[in-house]
Amino acid sequence: MSILVLADLHEGQLAGATAHVIAAAKQIGGDIDVLVAGEGVQAAADAAAKLDGVNKVRVADNAVYAHQLAEPLGALLVELADDYSHVLASASTTGKNMLPRLAALKDVSQLSDIIAVDSADTFKRPIYAGNAIATVKSDDALKVITVRATGFDAVDESGSASIEAVDVVVENSQSSFVKEELAQSDRPELGGAKVVISGGRGMGNGENFKLLDGIADKLGAAIGASRAAVDAGFVPNDMQVGQTGKIVAPELYIAVGISGAIQHLAGMKDSKVIVAINKDDDAPIFQVADYGLVGDLFEILPELESKL
Repeated sequence: MSILVLADLHEGQLAGATAHVIAAAKQIGGDIDVLVAGEGVQAAADAAAKLDGVNKVRVADNAVYAHQLAEPLGALLVELADDYSHVLASASTTGKNMLPRLAALKDVSQLSDIIAVDSADTFKRPIYAGNAIATVKSDDALKVITVRATGFDAVDESGSASIEAVDVVVENSQSSFVKEELAQSDRPELGGAKVVISGGRGMGNGENFKLLDGIADKLGAAIGASRAAVDAGFVPNDMQVGQTGKIVAPELYIAVGISGAIQHLAGMKDSKVIVAINKDDDAPIFQVADYGLVGDLFEILPELESKL
């Protein structure tokens, strides 16, 4: 049995989610190769080679893979997939973009968002916004799987895998990169932050989200938001935590003015410690919170910041 893990890259560097996917691959068993595809990705390849459990890092370094477009990367995966029994990627934007294309081109069913491994062909995944866990089995010769990174602890960096170049260069006439607009921030990336503080509709408006800044600075936290806050236009949608946003599982999650709709809970309930601040003592968020504070957030947040 052999497994290919598609590395997640963030601005050309290896994203932390890759170490979690490799942890899932180790539970499946077999030789684990990591595919690093992009342009100028040697540093990411070196980082992948250090991850425990990796047998070999395969590097596809070419301009056609530069922007992680699904069409060329899908074609590349098709070329390589016959050497493997499993192809895994994180359930991130990249993984959700690439792997369905691979599954379709190889005419197999994809298993999405797995959170546990029962055996080499049987896995667990959440359904109904995480309120039920489905056990799914694949009889396909090639198993194409996206992994929810929060379900697995990351492997350490004790490995020393070999690195080899992949000489497959595909043609891409189907899509082209136009532009990207990056949100500049000195804060940790939301999906990998150890501390997250999120605001909801109770923040009132986007201007009031500045009340979270001082606390986030003192805790080294990323700032998130509920879908209600995003839909109301308070903050951009890349800050959204929840079923249709980012799935996070930090060591500390602080929910401010968030009622706790089921879709939001699906995105953060695996956090190690959950703190909720809300004026409604019947808010559903308190059912999952380890610590709850009932009160006016506009009084509590300045006091919390001063205490910190």
